[in-house]
Amino acid sequence: MSGYKPVPIPSYPKLGEKITQDTLYWRRYKTPVQIKEFGAVTNVDFSPVQPCNYAVTASTRIHIYGRYSQEPIKTYSRFKDTAYCGTYRADGKLLAAGCEDSVVQLFDINGRAALRQFIGHSKAVRFVDFTADKFRIVSGSDDYASKIWDIPNGTEISTYKEHTDYVRCGCASKLNDDLFVTGSYDHTVKVFDVRTEKSVMTMEHEQPVESVLLFPSGGLLVSAGGRYVKVWDLLKGGQLLVSLKNHHKTVTSLCLSSSGQRLLSGSLDRHVKVYSTMNYKVVHSFDYAASILSLALAPDDEMIVVGMTNGVLNVKHRKPEEKKSNQPVAKRRPRYRMFVKGKDYMPKQDDFVVSKPVIQHLRKYDKLLRGFQVSAALDAVLETSVRTSTPELTVAVMHEIERRGTLKNALAGRDEKQLCVILTFLIKHMVEPRYAPILLNVAEKVIDIYSPVINQSSVVDKLFLRLQDTLEREISYQEELLEVLGMMDTLFATMASKKETIFRETKPTSIPEKKNLMAVQSSS
Repeated sequence: MSGYKPVPIPSYPKLGEKITQDTLYWRRYKTPVQIKEFGAVTNVDFSPVQPCNYAVTASTRIHIYGRYSQEPIKTYSRFKDTAYCGTYRADGKLLAAGCEDSVVQLFDINGRAALRQFIGHSKAVRFVDFTADKFRIVSGSDDYASKIWDIPNGTEISTYKEHTDYVRCGCASKLNDDLFVTGSYDHTVKVFDVRTEKSVMTMEHEQPVESVLLFPSGGLLVSAGGRYVKVWDLLKGGQLLVSLKNHHKTVTSLCLSSSGQRLLSGSLDRHVKVYSTMNYKVVHSFDYAASILSLALAPDDEMIVVGMTNGVLNVKHRKPEEKKSNQPVAKRRPRYRMFVKGKDYMPKQDDFVVSKPVIQHLRKYDKLLRGFQVSAALDAVLETSVRTSTPELTVAVMHEIERRGTLKNALAGRDEKQLCVILTFLIKHMVEPRYAPILLNVAEKVIDIYSPVINQSSVVDKLFLRLQDTLEREISYQEELLEVLGMMDTLFATMASKKETIFRETKPTSIPEKKNLMAVQSSS
């Protein structure tokens, strides 16, 4: 028994996964908190001042949430129809929003009733934003127009009607008081200067534009629409720098990290992509349960808030980093044994060094396997905490039991609950290439042992049917793959033969061959 060796657990690298500093950074966000809203969450905006509350626009309401609150601390519901784009001013004291009834409303953050109502659009107002001087509001509407409003007087300053379709997004520059950008379903992004009567720049996005974003420096502009995220250089007259196509469906929202070094995009494909603004490559990706309509990052990057089409608000908080104490560690005084004679003796060539035996601590399944309790060992690795977090351990123990030739004994004699656990594990992991060679043998033995008890339990019967469907689906995938590979081989062979034929036809004729050809022609 003393010569027992623990079961070796092979390590399987996850395909396509590469651990980087960005991966470690973005993984530090905790398990999300989910808040149910009254409708699809169309906009999320953080207050730029502490305590950095955030406004959530959904249905006919705008809810204000605190950093850790799961219930709204304030609600603005004075909308006759659907509200859009609840946005904070730079000082966090005012909040503006558009509405389906074509009115722009302005709220005091400490009150509930609207301070101002700006009437002038003829259709739904889809975006609003404050200019850098804090005294004007920019709005865009489905009536193809964008307007500038004066907050103190409550009047319209100017109107721009250059777009030929819905104006669905826009933003104002944080550096220039007179500059703002609009994006439209006419596939264009336009840059306006309030001091001029027409747009000063136009970019062709080539897709209906859903979101635009200005970098803090004001020199770069990002537009999102269709499956594309495009970056434009405004200092070069709106030159396209890069076009990103990393999403599978329409990109709906954009946001920047506080440092400006990371760009985030949310899409209807249920993913949030994180790009490096140095090379515009994807450095991380988040998965969500439903299509994403809105996305926001807290000013200190401590929270990611995502609004989805199913009315769920997903909030992730970043785990605080462990603070390292700057206090010097007290030095331990040497004990008496440090001064024992011979402690510093260095072994010589002729000395025999006797090493102290290392005590081997075995895990529960190893102890059971050492005692030949294969059934109990299999139960130990089929516990929920083990099979869900480390399935490779469960598969390794199954492989060891099969190597011993006692797998059939370990699987036999199971009740309905235990058999369901085994079948569920097989259904989940059997088609994975890493585990397939072992789990296929396990599935075969399970079917041999328990085929006589079929039709005695509806739960077990359903699991057997699911197992059959999983196998049939995997076999069909393999057959389709083989067909595709065969077609590709035929295609490559045809291309190679055509190249060889072209090479022969274009091969230059040598001088003796030309002379012989001329002699034949002259004799004829």
